[in-house]
Amino acid sequence: MKLSIVVPCYNEEAVLSRFDDTIRAVLAGLAVEYELCYVDDGSSDGTLARLRSLAQQHRGTTRYLSFSRNFGKEPAILAGLRAADGDAVILMDADLQHPPELIEKMLDLYQLGHDQVVAKRTRHGDRPVRTALSRLYYRAVNRWVDVELTDGVGDFRLLSRTAVDALLSLPEYNRFSKGLFSWIGFDTVTFDYRNAAREAGETKWHVGSLVNYGIDGMLSFNSRPLRLAIYAGLTLASLAALYTLWIIGAALVGGVTAPGYVTLVAIIVGLGGLQMVMLGLIGEYIGRIYYEAKRRPHFLIKESNTAVPAPTPADAARAGSRARSRARSRAG
Repeated sequence: MKLSIVVPCYNEEAVLSRFDDTIRAVLAGLAVEYELCYVDDGSSDGTLARLRSLAQQHRGTTRYLSFSRNFGKEPAILAGLRAADGDAVILMDADLQHPPELIEKMLDLYQLGHDQVVAKRTRHGDRPVRTALSRLYYRAVNRWVDVELTDGVGDFRLLSRTAVDALLSLPEYNRFSKGLFSWIGFDTVTFDYRNAAREAGETKWHVGSLVNYGIDGMLSFNSRPLRLAIYAGLTLASLAALYTLWIIGAALVGGVTAPGYVTLVAIIVGLGGLQMVMLGLIGEYIGRIYYEAKRRPHFLIKESNTAVPAPTPADAARAGSRARSRARSRAG
């Protein structure tokens, strides 16, 4: 069996050597052939130089790719999955918040026949406000999206070759991996692990990026917000009709009076704000269609010690066919 470890990196110079030493020590105690597939997501520090050094030091077990600029973690995950050729693939971060010691447990569960072995982190050590907001978000978003998203479940997981081929058969440009992992299904098992502190460097997730990530999760797997716009419009039209009837009735009973200025301004501002929200919502979906229609590549590689061919529609079809064949053979 061959195991591929895919590690997206962005400005991880401070922790990369420590991560590499730690994970190799863990893998040395396992009876598997392995490769480390690092993806440099356009880092501005010495991450790429460190990857070159690791590739020279550990020839045959280290592969790296470096993007021409920062494309984001989702393209980095996709590039790593395309480069990995192991029978199973593990996705993990380089900051050691994903404990390498859990790899053995993942392999044990994989051997039991699971296509996805998912590590779910606890919220131990997180700020209470962030924990409460996260739980509230997942509770709300699961009422909208067509797949189930679980609080604490991220990219740290093992994927069988069947699951990897299924993911690679999905051609969309706007990728939300947490949702895609759930969408492909297959036999999945989840286990908890204690939240670990970052070993070095700074987190890349700030308030703005977390909010954008949350919006991506909300919009990537459903069109229900557009349906909500219809319901909101019907509700407002009904309220306007009722208000009109009330005004007519008041005029018949008490005579014509001048309408309230505050009421008029409040209605205009409220409706204007609602219209802007709905236009922004529609614009989000149109923007996604716009990017999908361009068919630009997810990333560009400026340097690598391995070959990662660009996928074609035929490649995606073959990957989907391989996934279906493996599923039928397992069922048989």
